[in-house]
Amino acid sequence: MTQTIAPRVRILVLLLLAAACALLAGAGPAAAHAALTTADPAQGSVVEKAPARVTLSFSESVSVDADSLRVLDPGGERVDTGGPTGSGRTYTVKLRPDLSDGTYTVAYQVVSADSHPVAGAYTFSIGAPSETTVQISGRGADDGPIGWLYGLGRYVSYAGFIVLAGGAAFVLACWPAGSGARVLQRLVVSGWLALTSATLLLLLLRGSYTGSGKAADILDLELLGQVLGTKAGAALVFRLLLLGGAALFVAVLFGAHARREDAERRRLTVGLAIGGTAVAAGFAASWALAEHASTGLQARVAMPMDILHLLAVAAWFGGLTALLTALSRVPSETPVPASAVRRFSRVAFGSVVVLVVTGAYQSWRQLGSWTALTDTRYGQLLLAKLGLVAVLLVLARLSQRWTGRIGEPVPAATAAAAEDAAGEARVREEVGAVGADAGPGGAASGTDPDGAPGTASPGGAEGPDTSGAAGDAGDARRAAQLGRQRAAVDAARRKRLRDADPHRSGLRRSVLIEAGVAVVLLAVTTALTQTEPGRTELEARAAGGGAAAASPTVPGMVSLTLPFDTGGADGRGEARIDLDPGRSGGNAVHLYVLRPDGTAYDVPEVKVAFTLKSKGVGPLPVVPDRITTGHWSASGVQIPMAGDWEVAVTVRTSDIDQVTVSKNAQIG
Repeated sequence: MTQTIAPRVRILVLLLLAAACALLAGAGPAAAHAALTTADPAQGSVVEKAPARVTLSFSESVSVDADSLRVLDPGGERVDTGGPTGSGRTYTVKLRPDLSDGTYTVAYQVVSADSHPVAGAYTFSIGAPSETTVQISGRGADDGPIGWLYGLGRYVSYAGFIVLAGGAAFVLACWPAGSGARVLQRLVVSGWLALTSATLLLLLLRGSYTGSGKAADILDLELLGQVLGTKAGAALVFRLLLLGGAALFVAVLFGAHARREDAERRRLTVGLAIGGTAVAAGFAASWALAEHASTGLQARVAMPMDILHLLAVAAWFGGLTALLTALSRVPSETPVPASAVRRFSRVAFGSVVVLVVTGAYQSWRQLGSWTALTDTRYGQLLLAKLGLVAVLLVLARLSQRWTGRIGEPVPAATAAAAEDAAGEARVREEVGAVGADAGPGGAASGTDPDGAPGTASPGGAEGPDTSGAAGDAGDARRAAQLGRQRAAVDAARRKRLRDADPHRSGLRRSVLIEAGVAVVLLAVTTALTQTEPGRTELEARAAGGGAAAASPTVPGMVSLTLPFDTGGADGRGEARIDLDPGRSGGNAVHLYVLRPDGTAYDVPEVKVAFTLKSKGVGPLPVVPDRITTGHWSASGVQIPMAGDWEVAVTVRTSDIDQVTVSKNAQIG
């Protein structure tokens, strides 16, 4: 090996970071984790009369502000009045009563429950389609430079946490004496600095990221105040507070812990391990409480699983980084003991077991089916992650073999060390000889070889005596040269000692490759956290492709509105039922239950029945499936013949409050 390992590490890390940034940049368009499932009026629909409101329903809970839902007329002027009303998944905005015919644009920008922005737009028409001056952009606030910076900040924050927590865990669990190694101190402190700077960056970018996407909003204090009131903002502030505790932990670990004797160090290690685990779990919780794990199916189980997953990642990847640093940069006089390497091997194995269990659960939770594994972007990224994990496990197995050989006698290494010591002695003798020549009375002292003063001018007359200054300058140059020679000798000696043991060299190369794969794996994982889960994406498709879901005013569709009052508290509302295509044969039934103010009403139970009394047919019962808040659906409902059918809807608002309302409709 003609190069030291440190330049190789730097070059490899730079290349892998570039690849990571490319992955992050490509993850923007799929960053929305809530999908628009239904809209009234729907995308592309043509309604006969101007609607009084626009209602949007999403696949998960979202938060809105005054400008989250906007309705624009053909000339681009807003026709919505007041801010959106509603809660959870469904929101409504009222429209002006004097709308003219033409094509209208509905634009929305909300924040999903897992803290990601969701933006989009669609059109509907009143009377007939018309020209419109509104340009519908497919880009969200997270797709521009702000979104790219936010994604990079997320990556750096993950990496900083892994280096901070995993590096400290390596010192405490595997090599307590390593707390005195300067290179490990610098590594863990760099993790703390990376996590701190990334968290501050994310906090400043958050308002612009979920809003306008403009750089000017980064320093908007009013917007920052609004961010602090959100779940994501609170998580970032919580992380900043934990960084204060982490700073104290690092100071004790590399201060008092490093100076203690072995017996005292062991007692202090136990306390640091307990405190460090609590701080690391707090960091992991700041992600789990604000992102994927906090929403959707089995959130109470998913959040602890996510915390364990992040801790296992930190122990494995962060420990791997610390091991590579120790093998590459720790002086050869105090090498990493074989026992420390073997302890880390056991820690890594335990981390892999935890990762397999928690990863399998999270994958099932976010996908829900084998189809989602191949038909969604989330599933495809997950397959890439699984492939990288498989490669990492193969490399870990190779590293484990090298670990088992550390400590075995290597005759060639002993001979190389002896030869190196002899060569170093010769070099030092030569350097010492040169240094002696540069001393007083030598060539550098300003005298000639015969000892006569060298001060005569070419003409024979005595000139100014400059020999002392010239000699001092020459001494300084020679001293600098000797210093460089000694440094080169020391570096060469350390390299020869390090490379003399083929087992450690093999382990170092294997761990270096592992660390490189881990960097790419972390980039894929970060992209995965910014991608809509496969289960959500498939649910949105099943609901009719987002805003293109069934509309009550599409030509050929039978639509009925049935007011109801169950008589109990909060028992009033209206049920709207759509039958598509509204003729004999198979039909799709969509049932919407709304409160008096037009917001979605998530009642415990609804039923539908069709009766054709003139022919003595029915009632034909239908039990629709719940799609989202206030929306139920059933497909393949068979209407055997055309006629004047009675459509009855049963609504239950509590355990004892229930009512059945009905209305006739011509079907077929």
